[in-house]
Amino acid sequence: MVLASFSAAIFFALITPGPGVLTTAGIGANFGFQAGIRFVAGLFVGNNSVYLAVALGMFSVLEALPTLRMALAVVSLLYLLYLALKIALAGAQVAFIKPQQPPSFWGGVLLQFVNPKAYAVNAFFLSNFALLEQAPVTEVALKFVIINLFWIPIHFIWLGLGVGLQRLELPASLQRGINIAMALAMLLVVGLAAWVAQSA
Repeated sequence: MVLASFSAAIFFALITPGPGVLTTAGIGANFGFQAGIRFVAGLFVGNNSVYLAVALGMFSVLEALPTLRMALAVVSLLYLLYLALKIALAGAQVAFIKPQQPPSFWGGVLLQFVNPKAYAVNAFFLSNFALLEQAPVTEVALKFVIINLFWIPIHFIWLGLGVGLQRLELPASLQRGINIAMALAMLLVVGLAAWVAQSA
């Protein structure tokens, strides 16, 4: 039962728009699938680095520095709100984030280090859903594997959407509907981040 709940939480947390998947979709729309693969590889390394940092106690350090923790939480939440508004107010264009130059592997790595969703979601996964209470190290490793079993296909789905969706001639009303749906999903991410920050 806990494993099922954990898997569901991973799916819904990762499928919602965040800086990583939105940029991935934008890269697919602007530079194609091969460029997107390089960027996703960087996101993969960056996200797993964030996961390990959180697992090794980064949040414990922040707990000892409440002012810094609050400042980081506020900046992260404001950034997520900014992205949601940017998507919702984009008008009739499907509001994928469009990078100005071809992306790189290292660009993907660096994005995850400044991505507030990556920290909030990984902290949520690690601090909840006790899969192996008597073996915490094994539990961290098991969660690492399960998260990546979802993370990889979800990011390739977003990349494929970016490649394919921009080739379609969608009505303006439908494009606006996509924007609103993406913004609402982003607000769910904001709610998750706020909940994690409050309970940390």
